[in-house]
Amino acid sequence: MKFFAALLFWFSLLPALGQQPRFAVRRLRLPPELAYYDNQFSGLSISGNQLIIMSESRLQDKAEAKLYTVKLADLDHQLRDSTFALPYQKLPLQHLEKLRARMHQAGQSYEGLEAMLADGATIYFSVETATPSTNCYLLKGTLGPKAVVLDTTVLVPLPKPLAPGGAHIYNAGFEALAAVHKRLYAFFEYNYFPTANSVYELNERRLSNYSPLGQQPIAKVPFRVTDLTPAGGDRFVGINYFFKGDGGDAVYRTPASETANAALIVDKADKSGYKNYCRLITIELKNNQFSWQPLWEFPEQYRSYNWEGIAAYQGGYFIINDKYSPSKPYQTTLLYLQPLGK
Repeated sequence: MKFFAALLFWFSLLPALGQQPRFAVRRLRLPPELAYYDNQFSGLSISGNQLIIMSESRLQDKAEAKLYTVKLADLDHQLRDSTFALPYQKLPLQHLEKLRARMHQAGQSYEGLEAMLADGATIYFSVETATPSTNCYLLKGTLGPKAVVLDTTVLVPLPKPLAPGGAHIYNAGFEALAAVHKRLYAFFEYNYFPTANSVYELNERRLSNYSPLGQQPIAKVPFRVTDLTPAGGDRFVGINYFFKGDGGDAVYRTPASETANAALIVDKADKSGYKNYCRLITIELKNNQFSWQPLWEFPEQYRSYNWEGIAAYQGGYFIINDKYSPSKPYQTTLLYLQPLGK
């Protein structure tokens, strides 16, 4: 009887297993300017016929405030012909320094852009601040043919959620932005608080510095959520990344008693006791709350890149890292996860 029970159990899993996507990992060859590691790219978005690549624009490090765009047709060309050199365009990000100065006046320490959402000619950005700062920020701009012009009247504070006892989560900001029915959602990087976790909600039509922040609950998500991309309707696909570092990064470790999560990140052979891990997850808004499910695990050789940007395209996904890769010299890596059979 035990044999037949086990057999029935495995047959019950077949429909779910059959729904798991399968991808071929394709690496694109970037021009030297885009491959330069210190661009520290942190977001991807598709607008019209182009892929937008967002630099963190770390002004405090004398970095240039900028985006890059690459035409989707050119990306398709290189996927067919790896010798094809990708054309690209750099778009200056105007007025970011003015907005940074206002953050400084409010006692908040700008660290860089962390998320991007393009909605037609309108483009939104989230700003990460230093760990002790109380707020991150939401910015709004206009995407033009030669530059992005930020609206200097829009600087929306996003208060950081706090750990029990009032501590700030190390190196955490709002790493993902999403939109549903003209509602904007800002997802915090850390969503593993013991009691409640939530996503900020704003009305896109009436966005101002005094916009009320609604909150929609989200089921606990282990590790980091580093970006999202639309997946149709009220669904999104996101990057769920774990870095094995200690110190402040230890906050992203899950308890050893949670064996399912521990199996993904614990490595007794490593001196840290942990290993890097990355997967895609689906996040869905239903009945005024967000739920999530695992979707696809990155192959072992791609789990030690700090993946920070994702954009859905033709059933697959463009994925980009910020700076960090498994070994030095660091470089930007752009992947396309191509659905098998296409």
